[in-house]
Amino acid sequence: EKGRLSPPDRESVLARIKGTTRTGDFAGCDLVIEAATENIDLKKKIFAELDGVCSRDTILATNTSVLSIIDMAVVTSRPDKVLGLHFFNPAPVMKLVEVVRTIATSDETVEIGVAFTNSLGKRAVIAPDTPGFLVNRMLTPFLLNAVRTLEAGVATREDIDAAINLGMNLPMGPLALLDLIGLDTVFAGACALYEEAKDPQFAPPVLIRKMVTAGWLGRKTGKGFYEYNK
Repeated sequence: EKGRLSPPDRESVLARIKGTTRTGDFAGCDLVIEAATENIDLKKKIFAELDGVCSRDTILATNTSVLSIIDMAVVTSRPDKVLGLHFFNPAPVMKLVEVVRTIATSDETVEIGVAFTNSLGKRAVIAPDTPGFLVNRMLTPFLLNAVRTLEAGVATREDIDAAINLGMNLPMGPLALLDLIGLDTVFAGACALYEEAKDPQFAPPVLIRKMVTAGWLGRKTGKGFYEYNK
């Protein structure tokens, strides 16, 4: 069946996966990808801990979608071996990975990041360590403008989504996409982008802030711009 592993392959894959809550267990890894929540202080703490236990040759990567990677790199003794490997949700399905280089990332580290991405059957694009990298630099203003259009009463949520879905032949409209991503995730990302760039296009609309405060985060809570059956 398409997309399904045979039972022996499934068992083989699971046997190679090891869970741990101890940073020291990463000591023997060649590449470590951090994927904690989008909190720069937490990420810096993780990078500092990994730097203390991993080999000098280990590459440390972050899956952040918006935060400054050089801020994480400088807490380590190996900023030349720190980069971004930003996977898109859902990672098993989405083919793109942003390989993000800071001003300190070496060419060799970038090449290894691209080779690793290719080995997963995904497409790598090299992005600079600037607010939003490539995708979110373009996508975030688009999504936020859809919310502003709704806030201003220009059109209903259904018409906004239909206009983009059908008019641009995209699989879903921006408000439905926001519900899928999670409004808390988008809000946190937009705040981080605005803080870094001070560009009004990244400023989160009031409506998103209120919805996050109310706990209306989209599909994962059963209510966002639309309501969902839990």
